[in-house]
Amino acid sequence: MEPGRVRQMWHLLEPLHAVLYYAPEAFDEALALGYDVKERWPGYFAWRAAPLGPAGAERIGSAFYSFSPQMVARYVPEVWRTAAPADVLDARLRAVDLAYRSLLGAETVDGPELAEAAALARRAAEAAVTAGRPLAAANAELPWPDAPHLVLWQAATILREHRGDGHLAALLAAGLDPAESLVSFAGVGAASEQTFTSRGWSEAEWAAARERLAARGLLAADGAATEAGRALRAEVELRTDVLAAGPWAALGPEATARLAELLGGPWLTVIGSGLLPGENTLGIGKI
Repeated sequence: MEPGRVRQMWHLLEPLHAVLYYAPEAFDEALALGYDVKERWPGYFAWRAAPLGPAGAERIGSAFYSFSPQMVARYVPEVWRTAAPADVLDARLRAVDLAYRSLLGAETVDGPELAEAAALARRAAEAAVTAGRPLAAANAELPWPDAPHLVLWQAATILREHRGDGHLAALLAAGLDPAESLVSFAGVGAASEQTFTSRGWSEAEWAAARERLAARGLLAADGAATEAGRALRAEVELRTDVLAAGPWAALGPEATARLAELLGGPWLTVIGSGLLPGENTLGIGKI
């Protein structure tokens, strides 16, 4: 599968997954579980890590990679003292159900095109090889919901975590540690340094990562990527696309193109809602 198509499918599916982290319905469900919703991180760590079971900070930090270990430790394992992972999994499906119905409307949610998209996305997700991909494997192991819009969300989640797990492999192969992965990404303009502060690294840790990358000739003194730095990040993103291609190759070019067509309407609705931040740590729209 051509890397451009692989990346396009990520761009289309990621916002449909990310609704969970920003929708007011998700904050309501998190509050009902007992989480502090004055900030989004308790819910975020619970929602995203619940498929792993009651995992500790080290295991979750290793899977999430770019978060500061100190930040992860502030929320984990506290999130499991608030609610059991099984209860979180039930609540996140309720949250997605309510959020999708609010954003997309009943006509779309219950319509034939979304059901077709869900079936195609599920085929791709079920074709994802999860060896060496802990977050993808944990989500793939969950039972499939019955409602097509929830099937679509779960498939999008499996596929984005499959891609994400592969991205970590590409970063490791490039010799970029968790802090360096963010500093180098900021260096190529994927997002502002301010956006990346959400991952919890201190100013000293960020500066140290800058120095390490500069010593390798990957960053200039002002923090911008050098030609070598840009080439390395381009290699990482291409390797990520290659590693994410399997599900789409299994689905086939025609079915993948049909899914892209079907996702266009929901994608526009979610993006146009203003629910998601305009700038993100994933670099969508910039890479």
